[in-house]
Amino acid sequence: MKHLQDWFSGSQGLDLYYQSWQPETSAKADVVMLHGLGSHSGWFMNLIEPLVAAGYGIHAFDLRGHGLSPGPRGHVDRWSDYRNDLHTYLQLIRTQPPERPCFALGHSLGGMILLEYALHYPDALSGLIALAPALGSVGVSPFKLLLGQILSWAWPTFTLDTGLDHKAASRDRAVILAYETDPLRHTQGTARLATEFLKTRRWVRDRLSDLRVPTLFLHGSSDPVVLPEGGRMAFDRIQIPDKEYREYPQGYHDLHNDICAPTVVRDILYWLERHVQSKPRFCPIPMS
Repeated sequence: MKHLQDWFSGSQGLDLYYQSWQPETSAKADVVMLHGLGSHSGWFMNLIEPLVAAGYGIHAFDLRGHGLSPGPRGHVDRWSDYRNDLHTYLQLIRTQPPERPCFALGHSLGGMILLEYALHYPDALSGLIALAPALGSVGVSPFKLLLGQILSWAWPTFTLDTGLDHKAASRDRAVILAYETDPLRHTQGTARLATEFLKTRRWVRDRLSDLRVPTLFLHGSSDPVVLPEGGRMAFDRIQIPDKEYREYPQGYHDLHNDICAPTVVRDILYWLERHVQSKPRFCPIPMS
């Protein structure tokens, strides 16, 4: 497995850290991965290793305000910065031949970013996988979300601890310990992020019936961070025939790092293989 690390210029010229992992032979397709709030691109290895072994090229970057990327922790000026960062990154990947199908996987906040992107650029992806997308009720205190909205314009970078417990992410004790000792992880969110998140969540939910990309939703039935009921309701709004929903009994929020991860990996691989074998067309990324 070949590993590359570098930086690319995202929205408003902010340099963002990215990584890619490639099989020794030519990849059959690309998969772009977007992490959730407080995490970073290094926490997908349970998915990356088996996907690369199966012949996929994997790409991931640290969202602004996360991991090794700069910016106030847990902050975004406007949601379009997330969308434009992803768009620029996909354009970067497309400069690297050969042309092949490109899928994307997003976890939690990353799932929201991915869905919003696919609604703006319906022809840019061959398919998308959303792990616990933050479309329903979330585990952040309603008071903190309200306070964020109040302060958003007067003090956009005002930061609160989200109150999200690492123990809500996984039932694997080794993972929890690693989360707690990872200096790149955080539990922070700013006032502006709260406002942009709530506004975008409404926008995405209202337009899910317009989604035209093959979609796989994955959720844990015991997820205390993003309640599965919201994911089920959002999934039902998607009208395309090529959609699939899977829910894992007792699964927590970080399905890719939970004790059910082997089953999650198997289901993702099966879905990808099925869609690659159907020979999805190469999706050129439109210029911004």
